[in-house]
Amino acid sequence: MTANQSKKLWVLIILLLVVVITIGAVVACSRYGQNQPIEISMPPSPELQGEAYIEGAVSNPGIYTVRIGDTLEALIQAAGNTTSNADLSYIKIHIPETGEKTQPQKIDLNRAEAWLLEALPAIGEARAQAIIDYRNQNGAFRSINELLKVEGIGASTYDKIKHLITVAD
Repeated sequence: MTANQSKKLWVLIILLLVVVITIGAVVACSRYGQNQPIEISMPPSPELQGEAYIEGAVSNPGIYTVRIGDTLEALIQAAGNTTSNADLSYIKIHIPETGEKTQPQKIDLNRAEAWLLEALPAIGEARAQAIIDYRNQNGAFRSINELLKVEGIGASTYDKIKHLITVAD
């Protein structure tokens, strides 16, 4: 066999390899396209219902009822929508474990209406109105300790409710 014939033989072998590889690729691609779609099945998510405590940069922080199908947007709207300084790039959702103790809802002295203040231990109608009157005359409470300046609220009453109240900016 001459060098020229050997060269032609190698070219022919390379061409045959290219043809075989190309045919294999075409067959593989056509089979891939003809595959039946794969069904992806996920277990259903648990139906959430109960209560959600919404706090932070919302107009009316508190505990709200969650019904099946409620969206995050619906819950935020139930809380009076977000305040102007809300950072919506980060929203925290905490789902407690069974038996986990939760903190009681705190009542904001600067926003609470009389009926809500009356829900506090040792705060009746007269003391609730005294808190609102103080707030109207002196402006927003700057700390919960300032509650001691309200007429009719002494140290013993303050000690009963201090863990249940807050002041928002």
